[in-house]
Amino acid sequence: MTGLFRHMVLGTDDPEAARVFYDATFAAIGVAPGTADPNGRFIYRHEGQLFIIGRPIDGEQATHANGGTLGFFAPSAEAVHAWHAAGLAHGGSLCEGKPKERVSPASGQMVTVAYLRDPTGNKLCVVYEQDQA
Repeated sequence: MTGLFRHMVLGTDDPEAARVFYDATFAAIGVAPGTADPNGRFIYRHEGQLFIIGRPIDGEQATHANGGTLGFFAPSAEAVHAWHAAGLAHGGSLCEGKPKERVSPASGQMVTVAYLRDPTGNKLCVVYEQDQA
C-alpha cells in the first residue's frame, strides 16, 4: 500500500470541462494529464493512486459534497500558487481566498495552502508541507 487511498472519483456533468481544469491544475503539481476510459471518464494516475472524473454511473446529475474537501499534496510552495492560478484560468472558482501560509490545525506544521472549486463545484485544496527545521 503506497498511501491511504487507492482511488477517488468525482462526478461531473461536463467531463471535457473537468478534464481541461484537472489537466491544468494537476500539471502544476507534477501529475500527468488524464487518459480517457471506454466509459468517457478521465483517469489520472500518480504514485499508485487514481483520481477519476466522469458522469455519475447512476445517470443522475453530478453534485458536490456539502462540507467535503478533497486535498492534494504539492511539491513546493510555488506549485501551490501555480495550481491556484491554473485552476482559475481553466474554469475553477475562488474559494477561501488566495493561497496562504498558515499552521495546519491537523499537524501543527507550517503549510502553504490554496483552495478552489472545480467547474462542478467540488471543493479542492492543495497543500505544501514545509520542512521542519
